[in-house]
Amino acid sequence: MAHSETEQAIALAAVFQAAELVATLARKGTLDNDSAEPLLASVLVTNAPTTQDIYGGQFDCQGNLALGRRIAKQVFGKDKNAVNPDTIRYALSLVHLESKLSKDNDMLAQIGKGIQGIERQREHYDSVLHDNIVAGMSGLYQDTLSKMPFRIQVHGDSRYLQQAGVAHQVRALLLAGIRAAMLWRQLGGRRWHFLFKRKAILAGLDSRF
Repeated sequence: MAHSETEQAIALAAVFQAAELVATLARKGTLDNDSAEPLLASVLVTNAPTTQDIYGGQFDCQGNLALGRRIAKQVFGKDKNAVNPDTIRYALSLVHLESKLSKDNDMLAQIGKGIQGIERQREHYDSVLHDNIVAGMSGLYQDTLSKMPFRIQVHGDSRYLQQAGVAHQVRALLLAGIRAAMLWRQLGGRRWHFLFKRKAILAGLDSRF
């Protein structure tokens, strides 16, 4: 198995993890911090030696992306019906939106500049989960990706989605999902692989991260 299949699997697991966390937030208003932290942290990792290092390194990557790996294996295996349809929709939407973003150099530059600002802000807080960091990522998503012709529509319980804190978390996770989708594409991932390379995707997901 090509090494790149494992790397693609890491990025794809991160896409599905972001999608699942958004779906759960929208329905229940709760966030699994252990699963969210490595995703949000990845947004600020711009020069990593390996794909694993983007999500915690050799020893933590597998555990950090366990949720996304499980969801992705269900989607591409024989247990797709066990996955929330919204999770699948968000994951596919993230991949589609990133493909549009990749052709917009001005917006890419704007996002890059915004991430640099959040990196400087991050130095003042203990955790990437701090409300101010999450709000910063949310604002960056809102100022850029939310203004593209194709936008990801998040559906759920309005009692939660109308809360500013939950809305910030949703947008921050979508930004992290875009980061993962970009990584997946850079590693050779393509949307047609979802139909014609399912076995290779599953092999990558079954490998050790």
